[in-house]
Amino acid sequence: MRNITLIKGDGIGPEITESVVKIIEASGVDINWDIQTAGADVIEKEGVPLPQRVIDSVKANKVALKSPVTTPIGKGFRSVNVQLRKELDLYANLRPCYNLPNVKTRYDNVDIVVVRENTEDLYAGIERQVDENTAESIKRITRNASERIAKFAFDYAVNNNRKEVCVVTKANICKLSDGLFLECARDIAKNYPQIRFREILVDNCCMQLVQNPNQFDVLLLPNLYGDIVSDLCAGLVGGLGIAQGANIGKDYAVFEPVHGSAPDIAGQDKANPTAMLMSAIEMLKYIGEFDAANRIKIALFETLNSDIKTSDLGGTAKCTEFTDAIISRLKILAVK
Repeated sequence: MRNITLIKGDGIGPEITESVVKIIEASGVDINWDIQTAGADVIEKEGVPLPQRVIDSVKANKVALKSPVTTPIGKGFRSVNVQLRKELDLYANLRPCYNLPNVKTRYDNVDIVVVRENTEDLYAGIERQVDENTAESIKRITRNASERIAKFAFDYAVNNNRKEVCVVTKANICKLSDGLFLECARDIAKNYPQIRFREILVDNCCMQLVQNPNQFDVLLLPNLYGDIVSDLCAGLVGGLGIAQGANIGKDYAVFEPVHGSAPDIAGQDKANPTAMLMSAIEMLKYIGEFDAANRIKIALFETLNSDIKTSDLGGTAKCTEFTDAIISRLKILAVK
């Protein structure tokens, strides 16, 4: 039995967490879930959105599955996601984006992997109030962080039979910070002659993605650009409701959907658990449960193909109905 931290989050988090846990149990994988809570609801009880017990749990278990946590915009507490990444040094954010069956999109055959540096850049939130009319944010890029994320991207490409890594920056304007990130990517690329390497500016990259996304394979980006471009890529394949994510470091890994907590539909059985399930599939592969991961993916795809979909994907199924349909197909696969 494997011990894995399960962070329920808030909003629709508990609902999609329950869905995914049921599906994993139906696959036959034996997991002891170390259940933890975080987010806005926890503040009332413990005074902080990310209690130390959550960090300690992930450090003990090495792997976590996390559902969405509300992050206030412009005020309130700091992002739980950012805190987790910093505390656990989860330096690589991995976002595979590809078409799912029977999910209507503008493009077919999209298969892009976004590799995003996860610990620094403007997204780290190093800010100060200069005076009442002026605020500053610090864009910090280091050689160490840039080299290790570049190596992660190229290693991923090699291990997953990808053909190209494209580094995305704004080095024509941010010549020192983005320039350093680009320099490091160029240096690391020399060690991987079997992988094509190219460079693109982030504004051009966004234009190219909406014109011809099929040209891209693995995208390598600093933190802030990676946050923005990965959501753009999710939009190409059906939206955040199906967008999986992983935050990986040297010692720990946290798998999570990338959409928000959707408090407006919480408790109404309307949530789409697909993104959470896709993240869990990646988690199962990470811990070596390849057979279960494959069977769950097949069951999910067969369910979508049978036109059982939640409302955000144009269907009428409730979260529980969608979950039950996947489990039914898992049972059939087990007999086969």
